[in-house]
Amino acid sequence: MPSSLARVLLSSLVEAGVDFAVSVPDTLFAEVLEKLESVGIMHVPVTREEEGVGVAAGAYLGGKRPVILMQNSGLGNCMNALLSLNKTFGIPLLMLISQRGGRGEKIVAQIPMGEATIPLLKAACIPFYVPESLRQLEEHVVGAAKRAWREEIPVAVIVRRELGEEDRSD
Repeated sequence: MPSSLARVLLSSLVEAGVDFAVSVPDTLFAEVLEKLESVGIMHVPVTREEEGVGVAAGAYLGGKRPVILMQNSGLGNCMNALLSLNKTFGIPLLMLISQRGGRGEKIVAQIPMGEATIPLLKAACIPFYVPESLRQLEEHVVGAAKRAWREEIPVAVIVRRELGEEDRSD
C-alpha cells in the first residue's frame, strides 16, 4: 500500500490532469515515481533538471500536461531554462520540488540551497506554494497545476520532507 504522501501526490496529479512526468531521482518522491505509470502518467527519468524542463516543454507542445519532480538543490540548475524557455514562450509547467536543507538536514551542503529556494523563486517571479499538511498539499498541487495551465507559466509546489512523515488519518 502506498504511503500517505505518495497517495496524495498521485491522486492530486491525476485530479489536476497531469499526464506526463519528468524526474530527477529523489528519495522523497521515490514511491511516487515508481507508481506514476500505474495511474496513467507517462514517466521519463532525466539526469539533470534543465534537461527535464526541456523534455517537459516538448511534451507540452505535443499536447501533454507535464510535471517535473526534483529536489530544490536542482532548482539552480534549471533556472535559465525555466526563464528563457517556459516564461519567454508561455509554456506551463507544474513543478514538485522536494525541500532539502530545512529543519533536521543532515547534509550541510544542502542548507544553502534550502535557504535560497524561496528567494530564488521570488526573484524569478515564479509562483510557489508551501503546503503545511497533506490536505493542503492536495489542494496546492491541483491549484498550482490549474494556475500553470491558465497563466501559461511554471508554478512550484515545495514539498517539505516532514510531509512524508505525516499520517493521513486526520
